[in-house]
Amino acid sequence: MKNFALIGAAGHIAPRHMKAIKETGNKLIAAFDKSDSVGVLDQYFPQSSFFTEFERFDRHAEKLKRKGEKEQIHYVSVASPNYLHDAHLRFALRIGADAICEKPVVLNPWNIDALKEIEKEEGRRISTILQLRHHPSIITLKEKVATAGRLGKYDIDLTYITARGLWYFYSWKGDVHKSGGIVTNIGIHFFDILQWIFGDVQENTVHLRETNRASGFLELRNARVRWFLSLRLEDLPASARAEDRRTFRSLRLEGEEFEFSEGFGDLHTISYQEILNGKGWGLDAARPSVEIVADIRNASPVGLKDNSHPFACQTK
Repeated sequence: MKNFALIGAAGHIAPRHMKAIKETGNKLIAAFDKSDSVGVLDQYFPQSSFFTEFERFDRHAEKLKRKGEKEQIHYVSVASPNYLHDAHLRFALRIGADAICEKPVVLNPWNIDALKEIEKEEGRRISTILQLRHHPSIITLKEKVATAGRLGKYDIDLTYITARGLWYFYSWKGDVHKSGGIVTNIGIHFFDILQWIFGDVQENTVHLRETNRASGFLELRNARVRWFLSLRLEDLPASARAEDRRTFRSLRLEGEEFEFSEGFGDLHTISYQEILNGKGWGLDAARPSVEIVADIRNASPVGLKDNSHPFACQTK
């Protein structure tokens, strides 16, 4: 049994980390969040220490470190706002723990280089939650592409629309400097699996980038990808709105729908199992998707083109 600490215990994704820690037979002994809305701890680890001030949490972790192997924190799970990941990962390594970090591991690629240096200095490891790489359908697709022997590139349309309320834009997620913007918040996992399956980036062009939607064209070694991401309810297809659904996820491969809408529930637990077995995804695995979304964030949109996503062309 390993001792865990969790940073970002009041966040939306935190319960998945709590569940994964519990289901892998480990123990959450300390948690931190500046918000005290953490009643979910009662479902998983009611005896966990909890702090709303980072200084006291830091002091507690340091004291445990000095008590020896049995009581020290072995892993720090980082589920804090995106812009704080870098600092919280450094904290984890400094107290002698390994780290498990939500996406994006950092906002800028150069932060990965610095973290790799600290990993080396401290003799610890940072693992990232790239849970879609553990999805059975995604794994099957990767194997199929790898063995197909195809000469030409695949044509892909990626569409992800998840309607969000006004709260989103008043939270840290609505601040591009804190979240990385819509492409980082809701797109990074998709860009990760696309480059994982279809190879390195050859072209990355942004056609449209607004606070609540973005679109562009991504050419990979073995694929041409038209992508569209949106937080707007009005961008949902009529079929989704008719069923009162607020989310639409689609990956069309050569004009045919690739189905992977089910099987998301246990992917964090599988990710934890792999990490604990020494088979997790580290900083080098996370780098390509961080580079893709950083390039999109910093690019100047060129406007709609012949290779723009159909949804970008029809929305106003």
